[in-house]
Amino acid sequence: MQAQMLAPAGVLIAWSLIMLLWMSGTRLPALKKLGGLGNAKPGGRGQDLEGVIDDKINWKAHNYAHLMEQPTLFYAASIIIALLGAAAGDVLAAWIYVALRIAHSLWQSTVNVVAIRFMLFLASSIALIYLAFRVLQLTLFRTGGMA
Repeated sequence: MQAQMLAPAGVLIAWSLIMLLWMSGTRLPALKKLGGLGNAKPGGRGQDLEGVIDDKINWKAHNYAHLMEQPTLFYAASIIIALLGAAAGDVLAAWIYVALRIAHSLWQSTVNVVAIRFMLFLASSIALIYLAFRVLQLTLFRTGGMA
């Protein structure tokens, strides 16, 4: 069940790279209209583009940043569970987490109504809480060696 537990993490990694490409594919043309990267101030950061380029373009960057935050916990949990013995419920929770994070990305990058976005985030967080509980169960209460 090791590969089955790690597959959702692999999909979320791939999705994060898709979001990176989508963000770049929308931000770079917007920057070009402002004179390109050559006009960027030294040490400038993505946050400096708030209010400079269209909000809908920045939404993709906001989501990409979100994919670099909470999912780091998901990756760690996935690895720990895979190493110590994933159950079918763990794999299901991991896929639910990934599906909800992808839905969150698509919503935030296109429509971005915060109430719906928050519900997607909350639902994915519940799946992550389950996975965190399983990590604790597998590590704190385990007797013996690896699965």
